[in-house]
Amino acid sequence: MILEYSRRFTCDPASAAPHAMVVAFYATLRRACGGRESGDYDATSRRQNARRFVSLSLNAGFSCMSLLSPAALWPILLLALSNIFMTFAWYGHLKYKTSALWIAVVASWGIAFFEYCLAVPANRIGSEVYSAAQLKTMQEVITLIVFAGFSVFFLKESLTINHAIGFALIATGAAFVFRA
Repeated sequence: MILEYSRRFTCDPASAAPHAMVVAFYATLRRACGGRESGDYDATSRRQNARRFVSLSLNAGFSCMSLLSPAALWPILLLALSNIFMTFAWYGHLKYKTSALWIAVVASWGIAFFEYCLAVPANRIGSEVYSAAQLKTMQEVITLIVFAGFSVFFLKESLTINHAIGFALIATGAAFVFRA
């Protein structure tokens, strides 16, 4: 029964605003779960219903609320953090060109370990919501954003209009991966 409601309230640009759809979905979900209001049951029941809600939303398609699920948000946050580590591992040594190459390699390898500690869980969690191609595309776009900031603020290099156009074209290409 709840699955039917989830299918009914998926995101459709031609339909009502997403906020109205979310409010309607919550009301429908409350009715489907026995008509209980938020104050009528304890925190454990709320967590169980939230898990069921996210699970059903994901099984029914990419609904409005699945975008707010931890499985959809955590990979983005973890990939952003992992890319910060990886950018420092790959390019941070360029600020210290006088140090020995072997020191740069060992330091980069040590930093990259922490990148893997974030990237692997990001992809594992993200695979609940995103395809492998979507995760990789998301990672590449995040890499561009992180690298642009790193280049300007850490390496003190300026970005030109050509960089901006190139990044925009890559981001446009990435958008096609997420089209249904």
